[in-house]
Amino acid sequence: MTLSKITPQEAKRLVDQGAALIDIRGPGEHARERIPGALNRPLGQELQLDASTPVVFHCRSGGRTNANAARLAAAVDCDAYILDGGLDAWRRAGFPVAIDRSQPIEIMRQVQIMAGSLVLLGVVLGFLVRPEFFLLSAFIGGGLIFAGLSGWCGMAKFLDLMPWNRRAA
Repeated sequence: MTLSKITPQEAKRLVDQGAALIDIRGPGEHARERIPGALNRPLGQELQLDASTPVVFHCRSGGRTNANAARLAAAVDCDAYILDGGLDAWRRAGFPVAIDRSQPIEIMRQVQIMAGSLVLLGVVLGFLVRPEFFLLSAFIGGGLIFAGLSGWCGMAKFLDLMPWNRRAA
């Protein structure tokens, strides 16, 4: 089975008629911002859904659902769709979105902020204090390359342990 892409308007109509709306993002992303009524089933989690009810999968922008469409289609035995453009398109269409700003921002955004800050700090200190501080920027750049090649990010693992990231519902 292949998953058809549908507009936010079509998705809303299906959800209003009883379709299940499945958010495939991680629990932290879902806790911070979500479509009201959406069930959080991160990628890799087993799906057990009523085969008589259609399913609409979504992520933030549609990239993850599109990239995993075959896996999602294999996980359900019912009519299933992808919300084209994800949560972002839903919001642009004017439909309600629940936001909890007390939840931490997504871990990859935290990695981007931390890595960018450390690279900038290394460059500034390298020019103003000692050239050896340029090694900090090189170390962070090497870590980002390793994370991209291997799929494992030490900085994300470290940030995930921080107390502010323990609040996801």
